[in-house]
Amino acid sequence: MFNIDAGTPCPQFSLPDEDGAIVTLDTLKGRPFVLYVYPKDDTPGCTTEALDFTALLPEFEAAGVAVLGVSPDTVQKHCRFRDKHKLSVRLLSDEDRSLIGALGLWVEKLNYGRRSMGVQRASYLFDADAKLVQAWPKVSVKGHAAEVLEAARTLGQ
Repeated sequence: MFNIDAGTPCPQFSLPDEDGAIVTLDTLKGRPFVLYVYPKDDTPGCTTEALDFTALLPEFEAAGVAVLGVSPDTVQKHCRFRDKHKLSVRLLSDEDRSLIGALGLWVEKLNYGRRSMGVQRASYLFDADAKLVQAWPKVSVKGHAAEVLEAARTLGQ
């Protein structure tokens, strides 16, 4: 389980974005970043979250903070999701759930009395040294992107 105490280093990763470009932890170092992890492209909550981060992306960029969505969907699904909803946030494909697992977000869920494994929605704000600043281990979508933005703005102060 990922330690959500401030100062914890981000797990190493190497994942393709929606265009197939590889993003690694090393490519992000030197700039603060947000990883928001979500269960599945094109579902109501995940779409709302992606649209909210997209709407606020110029403000994140003004604060010098990159925003990346992560789900186990394929690069192709991410590309369709981006195009359908005109998303501007980068979406990373974690098909083997290597980063999702390292963050402790591949969990057992109970839905209508049935148990299954799935992705727990969570967000993490990392500083320019890839050290955890703040974690949101269980996210309620409404207003979440704005809450993360407020925390991200403090990094520039």
